[in-house]
Amino acid sequence: MNIDGVNNGIVLDHIRAGTGIVIYNYLSLEKQDCCVALIQNVKSGKYGKKDIIKIDSDIEPDLDMLGYLDPNITVNYIRDGKLLKKSHLELPKELHNILKCKNPRCITATEPEAEQIFVLTDRKNRIYRCAYCEEQ
Repeated sequence: MNIDGVNNGIVLDHIRAGTGIVIYNYLSLEKQDCCVALIQNVKSGKYGKKDIIKIDSDIEPDLDMLGYLDPNITVNYIRDGKLLKKSHLELPKELHNILKCKNPRCITATEPEAEQIFVLTDRKNRIYRCAYCEEQ
């Protein structure tokens, strides 16, 4: 299978197999007016299988959200067909307005304009807690 390279844009690589469609939907790539390729179940020596998303456009994705969805993603920035920069993601220490607190007594429930802040408390199990009430 041949997929054209990206001229100016980004390549999201090392996406956990099956997660590519979640990221595709989160980034609303179906609404982009550019070439987008979602490649699923690509053979990978490191992971067995992986997904790849190629976007031939200068979009700036939310790296914290991508790191939360899959901390193994590599973001490759391409300019004029050449790798300009490579970023390795990890679980963010804090998430701002990505998760919503489930506690009905939390300040964020009574003050809807309050920023939803979650803090990573357990990296191994990917547990985040509300910065206000510590609800998981």
